[in-house]
Amino acid sequence: MDYIKERIIEIGRPKAEMVKDLIKKHGDDVIQDVTLGQVLTGMKGMVSLLTCTSKLDPEEGIRFRGYSIPQLQELLPKLHQEGEPLPEGLFYLMLTGELPTKEDVNHISEQWALRAQGIPSHVFDVINALPKDAHPMIQFNSAILAMSTESQFRKAYLTGMDKKDYWAPTYEGVMDLISRLPVIAAYIYRRVFHNEKYIDIDPSLDWAANLSHMMGYDSIEVQRLMRLYMVIHADHEGGNVSAHATHLVGSALSNPYYSFSAGMNGLAGPLHGMANQNVMHWINKMLREIGTDSPSTSQIKDYAEMTLRNGQVIPGYGHAVLRKTDPRFTVQLEFAKKYAPDAPLIQLVDKIYQVVPDILEKTGKVKNPWPNVDAISGSLLSSFGITEYPIYTVLFGVSRALGVLTQLIWDRLYGLPIERPKSQNLQWFAEKVNYQP
Repeated sequence: MDYIKERIIEIGRPKAEMVKDLIKKHGDDVIQDVTLGQVLTGMKGMVSLLTCTSKLDPEEGIRFRGYSIPQLQELLPKLHQEGEPLPEGLFYLMLTGELPTKEDVNHISEQWALRAQGIPSHVFDVINALPKDAHPMIQFNSAILAMSTESQFRKAYLTGMDKKDYWAPTYEGVMDLISRLPVIAAYIYRRVFHNEKYIDIDPSLDWAANLSHMMGYDSIEVQRLMRLYMVIHADHEGGNVSAHATHLVGSALSNPYYSFSAGMNGLAGPLHGMANQNVMHWINKMLREIGTDSPSTSQIKDYAEMTLRNGQVIPGYGHAVLRKTDPRFTVQLEFAKKYAPDAPLIQLVDKIYQVVPDILEKTGKVKNPWPNVDAISGSLLSSFGITEYPIYTVLFGVSRALGVLTQLIWDRLYGLPIERPKSQNLQWFAEKVNYQP
């Protein structure tokens, strides 16, 4: 047995017993009051999910198994000391709760490189059957579903097995799926934007560097950028749409491919993973209407205020939970200033950052006027040559697999049941609060 799976058993079995014991001894204990507003405004702040991979703190930002992004940059293994953490290390951390060694990271890299070469040919046939102008997320999700023919969980489930062991074929399926996503993403990118001139996987490269390589970018800087991008987009607690959708569909014992596909359908929405494209469209529209590629801060201020007067939002600013500048924005800005300080888009993003929070704060209507991860991610990718906006959400999806699929393994370890919250009609809610129109 893979030594990582043996370690998961050591860690996971006691946790699974703890979940059962909590339900048995305290299943009827009341732990939180729920308001009508929480129910009718997206369940914000309502604790209703068990997630172990990451936690979003309103003041400190995302923490992966308790570690902040700056701590991950210091503690996770790197290819070179001055580079970025390897995503394989973050996967191991989210999976086990333990910081990985370089050997752990190398083992996962080797496993993923090996498994990535097992994609059946019909998956590419499915992609090629779609129009080239179909959004890359359509092609990406179609490929994910097509790969479900290889589901190890489905095969194991049909043969009959103890439900306490459901996690093991889920783990194998997750390892297969994560390993193959960079191949699929790069294939779609080269198909749509580079005349079907495909580039083979290089088994000697790590997971993120291989994605960069297969897309056609072999510089050390872009490989480092891809490692950073894959780490900071990997997870964001359990309540965001892509994570919750993956968990919800997985609760029906759907295999990892079906579950992750559901999450990617959510990620494709403009209020979630497609927000980075909205930022780029807003920036380009501003540059066209102002008539310069290098607007002043006063010009940006005027345009931002006009955007608000027209009843529109400034994309990339604000967050449902965070109440400070998103650390994922900060770490990308630091990367940009280190490797591409003179890039026009980076300088523009920095100018926008100088004026927009103050404008939003003065409206008195915005709880968080600070930039989130999407405010810079597209500009950063574009500054290194990846200028095709529709692929950005696919890259986000490749990264998000690390967190949501790790949590899916833990859902099986915990033995969580199918998710089935109770619902009521509008009249029921009105009567509960004695509503008078």
